[in-house]
Amino acid sequence: MSSATEDPRGDRFTRHFIIFLSTGIYSGYAPFAPGTAGTMVAVPLYIVFCRLPHIAYGVTVVAFLFMSCWLCRAAESILLKRDSERIVIDEIGGFLVAMAFLPPAPLYILLGFLLFRFFDIVKPFPARRLEALRWGYGVVVDDVVAGIYTNLLLQGFILLIERKPPLSFF
Repeated sequence: MSSATEDPRGDRFTRHFIIFLSTGIYSGYAPFAPGTAGTMVAVPLYIVFCRLPHIAYGVTVVAFLFMSCWLCRAAESILLKRDSERIVIDEIGGFLVAMAFLPPAPLYILLGFLLFRFFDIVKPFPARRLEALRWGYGVVVDDVVAGIYTNLLLQGFILLIERKPPLSFF
């Protein structure tokens, strides 16, 4: 039985843990460009994840994205603001999509970072429309779209430069 004074958003530790994760270990509190700061947090995470086999990377990123949707919804409830600029876990997930199945070369990471930030800010079709989705999905899905656009451009760039497909299962 819960008390009438119990916080419906959970206990204090849970709220702090949700904010810690959803703000990308507090990078979302950067005074300037919190989305860019959140994307910076994604780079070392990508460097760890990219060593996984392709299927494991894909499953990990999909699980991360679903967890991100839940965290975004919970953080919005705590912060009392829809799609708060402090919530940057969506940028982290979007960057992981942007870099999926790409070699962890510094040039590709830099290009991926810059392209992802560009697409995340510009929000090309259908990203802006998808922001309207509820339950935290709108916060995350527009960044997934930015990540997909970035990944396609980088895959094409690598194909042109290296004259071989960057994603090879053989």
